[in-house]
This record gives sequence, structure tokens and C-alpha cells, in this order.
Amino acid sequence: MTILTAINEVGDVVGLDAFTSVYGTDDPNAKTMMALATEAGAEIARRVDWQLMLKQVTPSVASFVLPADYNRMTPGGALRSPAGEFARPVLSSGQWAVISASPSVQPYFFIKGNVIGISPVSFAATAIMDYVSKNWIKTNASVERDTFSADDDTVLFPERLLVKNLLWRWRRQKGFEFEDYLSEFEADLIAEIRADRGDQ
Repeated sequence: MTILTAINEVGDVVGLDAFTSVYGTDDPNAKTMMALATEAGAEIARRVDWQLMLKQVTPSVASFVLPADYNRMTPGGALRSPAGEFARPVLSSGQWAVISASPSVQPYFFIKGNVIGISPVSFAATAIMDYVSKNWIKTNASVERDTFSADDDTVLFPERLLVKNLLWRWRRQKGFEFEDYLSEFEADLIAEIRADRGDQ
């Protein structure tokens, strides 16, 4: 399902004429729908670590510039060795200054800006990092992005969630009752999270 078909599906429900294009058009309804779809998609991507948005990289050095699509580490052991030893996160620059100056057997990591520091250096050499990408949109050319760029863009999470989220947002924006639609979206979100994790 493309962004165009998703918006037209919502339009069928709310009584809008079908759009032939929604990206880059001057139609006020299309502009509203695109803005709401962007808000909806960003929320859905932010709330869940979707399988298609999970990425992996091997830092190989003790001070590694994070990938351009980096959003956040995956919870519960995002940095590990091939043997399964996990690095512990350090939350303050003061603690990191002490740890990095006196490396221990226990591996640690610290993120500051767009750089991840890893200690000890020997752990960094073979470390594996799991992270969630900021990109939740896929173009027709299979390029992943975090903003829409064409009518035929798709999303990297279950498309029906975009439709459900867009529907309640449109109703709220127009001043209509939306709480039931929001509740329906939330119930579907839980079901899709379970399905995405293989828990039917």
C-alpha cells in the first residue's frame, strides 16, 4: 500500500473524493492528509522497534561515528561480542572519562552526539551493534527515508496502522468525535506489535 492508496482509503471513509496525487500538490485536503500521515507514521515508527527498521553494524574501532540512519539503540544488549558478551551503557561523560582512561574486563559504551565510544579497544574490534533506524519510509527504488518523497512511497511497518492512525487524526483535526477511532488504532497497534515479534 502506497501513501496515495492509504490516504485514498481514509478519504473513502471520511467522504473525500479520490486523489490522483497527494505529494507536492496544492490541494488543501491533500496537504492536510500528507501532514497528518507524516505525524502518524513518525509516531508509529517511534513507539515500536519494528523488525524492518532494525539494523546492525560492526563498529570495529573504539570511537565510531554512528550510521546516518541511527535513531536509537535496541533495548536489552544493543552492543555485544560475537560470543554473546554484552557491553554496559554509561550514562554520564564523567563516568565515561574514568572508564575509558582505565579500561576494564567488563566492556562499556557511551554515546555522545553522533559518536559511540567503546571500551576496551579489544572489545570494539569485533563488537556488533544493533540499532533502530530513523527511516520508516521506503521509496519505489527501495531507498529508505524518514520523509515522504513521492505518491508511491510505502512504510516499513504494517500499512493498516497508518490508515487507522490517519483516520483518527483527521477526525480530531476536523473537530469530530475521534476517541473510538483512537482506541481502535491502539488495539490494532498491540496486535501488530505481537505479530511483528512472532507472538500470535
